[in-house]
Amino acid sequence: MASPPKAGSAKRSTTRTSEQRSVLVTGASGGIGQACCRAFAAAGWYVGVHFYTNKTEAEKTLRAVRVTGGQGDLYEADIRDAEAVQRMVEVFCQQAPKPQAYVCNAGIAASSLLLRHREDHWADVVETNLTGAFQCLQAMAPSLMDRGGGSIVVIGSHAGFHGELGQAAYAASKAGLAGLVKTAAKEWGPRNIRVNMILPGWQQTGLSKGAIPEGNEWPDHALRRPPAIEEVARTIVYLAQLNDVSGQVWNCDSRDV
Repeated sequence: MASPPKAGSAKRSTTRTSEQRSVLVTGASGGIGQACCRAFAAAGWYVGVHFYTNKTEAEKTLRAVRVTGGQGDLYEADIRDAEAVQRMVEVFCQQAPKPQAYVCNAGIAASSLLLRHREDHWADVVETNLTGAFQCLQAMAPSLMDRGGGSIVVIGSHAGFHGELGQAAYAASKAGLAGLVKTAAKEWGPRNIRVNMILPGWQQTGLSKGAIPEGNEWPDHALRRPPAIEEVARTIVYLAQLNDVSGQVWNCDSRDV
């Protein structure tokens, strides 16, 4: 597969119908992003598969979209770069049929106790998870306003509400996302843009490696298990299609928020 041009360009795919809906999923080279892309494809959506550095995994995601029977393209951008994000969204809107939803999933983590947390690691996490989402929202909202509304789903974390050992920067960035989502929902509600947050719970992904609890004991979960990633992805697809819900935090596991 040929490499897509940098900073928001895409490779055009096969024939699309005028009635097809489309979604752009950021961080689609990671586990939750991959599951989301597959779920949207299974529901008949055209899927924009965003990535920045991990093109190999993004290509796997795109292949999974097509195996599922869906259509999509790769979109490359550094979400820390506002201009790159803007270009990516512009190309997506030019090439995708009827953009109706965005999923802000891209994020990173850095595990370190608070007193040992390096300043550069703190800055990287906050710049990617919080500032990156802010820049994505700024770029995405106008395209939805132009077409009379739409949905943005932001991937949050239980850690943003309760903290987590060794996850100071990650928890702080996800806590900031909650305020960002609720503010965007209030500001854009009159334009029929719904902005909601999903808490996906513990998932076995590259991001959670080294932080996820070990063993099969989940005493803080009422069901004594984390949620299945496929169920989380289906919930995101469902939430993206709800017309009358905005500014809400949806918890996908059995812990208290």
